[in-house]
Amino acid sequence: MKNLLGQLFLRSRYVPAAASGLVLAAAFPSIGMAGLAWTGPALLLASAYGKTGGDAFRIGYVGGLASFLFSLCWLLRIPVTGFPILGWIALSAYVALYPAIWVWLLSGKIGRGSWLRRLTWTLLGAAAWVALEMIRTRFLSGFPWNLLGDSQFNQVLLIQIASVTGVYGVSFLVVWTSLTILSATLAILRQPTTRYIWLGDMLLPMLVVLGLFSFGTSRMRALRDDGRSTMHVTFIQPSIPQTMIWNTADNDRRFSELLRLTSDALTNATDLVLWPEAAVPKMIRYNEATLQTITSLAKSNRVWMIVGSDDAEPARNPGTKADEPDYFNASFLINPEGELAARYCKRKLVIFGEYIPLARWLPFVKWFTPIDGGFVPGDNVVPFELERWDERPREPESSAADGSSATSPHETVRTATLICFEDVFPHLVREYVNDDTDFLVNLTNDGWFGEGGEQWQHAASAVFRAVENGVPLLRCCNNGVTCWIDAHGVVRQVFRDANGSIYGPGIMTAEIPMLTPGEKRELTFYNRHGDWFGWGCVGLTTGLALWKRFRVRTD
Repeated sequence: MKNLLGQLFLRSRYVPAAASGLVLAAAFPSIGMAGLAWTGPALLLASAYGKTGGDAFRIGYVGGLASFLFSLCWLLRIPVTGFPILGWIALSAYVALYPAIWVWLLSGKIGRGSWLRRLTWTLLGAAAWVALEMIRTRFLSGFPWNLLGDSQFNQVLLIQIASVTGVYGVSFLVVWTSLTILSATLAILRQPTTRYIWLGDMLLPMLVVLGLFSFGTSRMRALRDDGRSTMHVTFIQPSIPQTMIWNTADNDRRFSELLRLTSDALTNATDLVLWPEAAVPKMIRYNEATLQTITSLAKSNRVWMIVGSDDAEPARNPGTKADEPDYFNASFLINPEGELAARYCKRKLVIFGEYIPLARWLPFVKWFTPIDGGFVPGDNVVPFELERWDERPREPESSAADGSSATSPHETVRTATLICFEDVFPHLVREYVNDDTDFLVNLTNDGWFGEGGEQWQHAASAVFRAVENGVPLLRCCNNGVTCWIDAHGVVRQVFRDANGSIYGPGIMTAEIPMLTPGEKRELTFYNRHGDWFGWGCVGLTTGLALWKRFRVRTD
């Protein structure tokens, strides 16, 4: 009986489906073979060739499950007994539904008919993939992790299209090309004696890819930072193990190490110091010793600081425990006078990591999570403004009217902070960028997941936020990837410790290009108009799904 079941399994479509899922997963870090993304969708759909309905859905589900189980295996590194494997399986099982739906939508007569019908099929298939990514980014608080376009984060010229379409345009291009390869391959198999039969299918996407490389080249030439004044920013990466963060007995020790790293960094002149999410062990506003230590550090060194710290306020909507406050995952701006100049509270919380859904009605759910309580989301974007004097020489005619020498013009540097995985949400991040924004800052603690592929997957997604909005993005992380990304999506500088690892403790100072005083940034098309492309794909896919459902009923 076991041999019979084994033979049936090997003859089924599930083996090639699982293999295609692994090919897709390998396109993302930490393997990072980006070229595999251009074949993965075709292989997944080919696994369901000739199948329709429930059979196609199940084949797609197996492929999706294999892909996400492999690419999200870093969840197993969370140092909590029981939860990692449950969370890993549950999350993978959920997101596998999206490729399953995609295969169901596209199954049937794959790559058949006239050239125009085949072209329409490939375009609709790419639109359906994007539509499902749009839904995954938003449904159940959203999980836009490893969107297919993210795999191409190193293809700098190609991904400039994200400034118009968002990352979804790159996903569309990859899937469209993949389906075109499948369609051309099937055409060759059906008519092997017809020369160049594949050319009709492949010519249009090849021309589009070449056109996008040309667009990317021209955009990068237009956004040069040569000759701009710069701001010296120092990144502190403490590399605190997550078990130490949860252990209050280690608070003083880890805070002392953070201060030591910062003191070492301040031996060189810098304008701004960044500490990552969860770096401050005690709430900065409610622990006097912590407040005095940090503000004195900023004041004595005349530097600005942006630091991650928990915060609390009286409950806005008190329930049965009216005496309990609302807790926030926050970042604080500290000025060179040692004052708390601004505070931002994280708006997009991690489900089961920072809050427990339906906890009041399903209290047993907390037994399966790594947290005891939960945070409350913030209300709005809070711009951080840093004032400094422009050190560039002034022209003689700029002297004061009374003949005295003129001081340098006052310069305000404007930024906004994103906390944790807020930088993976395209539609969220565009709300943080205005025409006077110099750069964005992301403070994150990926130490939850040890040392593995999660850090690079997170950074790959962040690259697109820089391109989509045309601003540099500075990432200060607990254990990597601490880096800064320029407005073109080029990762300009990555922190590595003495051993060459991105995960260890240390410091990094970078020179970040600034807008000139009074200059306004030319906002990208995506920043001004949002997910017009993605919503268009949702509309097309809705029509395709309704047509498919109607056809099934009438067959």
